[in-house]
Amino acid sequence: MNKVTVAESAGFCFGVDRAVKIVYNELNGNTKVATLGPIIHNQDVVNDMKSKGARVVESVDELLPDETVVIRSHGVGKEVYRKITEKGNRMLDATCPFVSKIHKIAAEKTKDGYIILIAGDVDHPEVQGIIGHCEQNYVVFKNSFELKHVFEKNPDFFQKKLAFVAQTTYNIIEWEECLKVIPKNALDIVIFDTICNATDTRQSDAAELAKSSDVMLVVGGKHSSNTVKLYEVCSRYCQTYHIENSDELSSLKLPCAGRIGITAGASTPAYIIKEVQTTMTENVNLNANQDEDIDFAEAIDQSFKKIHNGEKVKGIVMSVDNAEITVDLGIKQTGYVKLEDLTDDGSQKPSDIVSVGDEIELIVIKVNDGDGTVALSKKRVDEMAGYDKIIQAKEEGTILEGKVSRAVNKGVIVNYLGVRVFIPASLTGLPREADLEQLNGKKVEFKVIEVDEGGKKRAVGSVRAGEAAKRDEAKNAFWDAAEIGKTYTGKVKSLTSFGAFVDLGGIDGMVHISELSWKRIKHPSEVVSVGDTLEVYIKDLNRDENRISLGFKKAEDNPWEVFTSKYSVGDVVEATVVSITKFGAFAQIIDGIDGLIHISQIADKKVDDVSDILTVGDVVNVKIIDIDADKKRISISMRALIEDGTDAE
Repeated sequence: MNKVTVAESAGFCFGVDRAVKIVYNELNGNTKVATLGPIIHNQDVVNDMKSKGARVVESVDELLPDETVVIRSHGVGKEVYRKITEKGNRMLDATCPFVSKIHKIAAEKTKDGYIILIAGDVDHPEVQGIIGHCEQNYVVFKNSFELKHVFEKNPDFFQKKLAFVAQTTYNIIEWEECLKVIPKNALDIVIFDTICNATDTRQSDAAELAKSSDVMLVVGGKHSSNTVKLYEVCSRYCQTYHIENSDELSSLKLPCAGRIGITAGASTPAYIIKEVQTTMTENVNLNANQDEDIDFAEAIDQSFKKIHNGEKVKGIVMSVDNAEITVDLGIKQTGYVKLEDLTDDGSQKPSDIVSVGDEIELIVIKVNDGDGTVALSKKRVDEMAGYDKIIQAKEEGTILEGKVSRAVNKGVIVNYLGVRVFIPASLTGLPREADLEQLNGKKVEFKVIEVDEGGKKRAVGSVRAGEAAKRDEAKNAFWDAAEIGKTYTGKVKSLTSFGAFVDLGGIDGMVHISELSWKRIKHPSEVVSVGDTLEVYIKDLNRDENRISLGFKKAEDNPWEVFTSKYSVGDVVEATVVSITKFGAFAQIIDGIDGLIHISQIADKKVDDVSDILTVGDVVNVKIIDIDADKKRISISMRALIEDGTDAE
């Protein structure tokens, strides 16, 4: 033997850890405690609880009047809750949240008319608890063979509504085999993934370790379902032994092995795992390392090291759930970090921040030698690092980005690298009296305008200052690159009677009304609207006055150029009368180009009143009789067509 390795995810899961803590907390308060069944499938822990005054009862009827009953992590059925309520005992519910989720699924789907099919051991207390929420409308199967038998025995099942769940500690490999039995195209079948993610991780880690080991030791209670499943998983890959504690090692005749792996069920405390690890390592060459990187003798010394409140430590994340994480500190106590000590961002879950196997820095909040735990904070470490960056940002005028965690009185709190930065309402960039709640969860850019470098470590920020700094930065970048004739794409920001202001990216330029159209217009709104995207070019620049004149009209769109390229004197065209005067009528030949039909050119006889013959909107045929390129004037004639023998109408 020369190497002993412990699986990363071995030991207490969140649900069991929570249940054990609840019992010990009550016992420490001198409460009379009774657990409904053993609180954990580990006799060492159960015996310790009994020595401190806890009782284990198998039914509600056994409860004494002054006892507090603790529901273990396996959960119970609805009938048990009813009996406890009737008996009047104080109750603490330590049902694992993952198990509670299955209870909810079973109750809701049963109510909707589904048959609940449960993968698991029918005699296991967790499965019994699930059954207690199914209203007798259920089937329990151990494995894929039993599930096949269920389908063969009940061929009409596929005409019914079926809901599949699994015991949280169910064998993942067996669950995958069960899924293959379920028809993919059957109607009204829903499958819920209820195997605890900690179980999934623990079994996967154990399998990987077993593949690279000569011998595996699975540590945990003989009646622990998840420990038995671990034994089954590891047995597929190497010689495997199931033990409850280090005392059993002396009776084992272990084969000569170079690589020994250790894993443990969810009901196995860290100190039992460490005792097994220590005993096994003492049997190998004392000069050998526990693994390639860690000196075991040093690690053992470290395990008995005392840590103190306020101390900075490093730990490996062992498990992650929705309420907290557990951490291996390399000492006898188990470390845990509650969600509120992980982050100040209420929108995040622990799994958004850390993963199993991560090494993280923490601050010790409280050491509890009584229950072998250490309360830790990651948030405080983040705050320390983040605060140094806050101070640096203020000194350098850097723009920072953070998420608004909540609105408070007269402002909002922004989370930046674990540091809470207060931004007054007047500096959020919102209008006065605006609802600050609209910023919750949004990322904002801000500048640090005030820092208290004393003990309170407070900072004040300004979104307005950040926006102003970005605008200044954008302006400087614009002026450095701007030149007459350069083309930009921008959005119309506002309209006035004399033009349109266009945002070029942090700086505004103006398109004069005369530059918006080749036609004469009365207001810019006839051509553009606020929000329109325009392609413009710089006509003139004045950096000192911060003035940018923009052009929008393109030479190729000039109506006069279009007209002269297509028409000549003598051409006959169709024109629309657009206005009547005493001396004639103006008619549009193409968009933006009008020609004058002088009163003398309307008919082959004298016309006293133009409106006697023409009306605005009339479409007439005319002959181009003159084009004055310098004055951009066009003369057209209806009379010329009559004289040519062509009807002008």
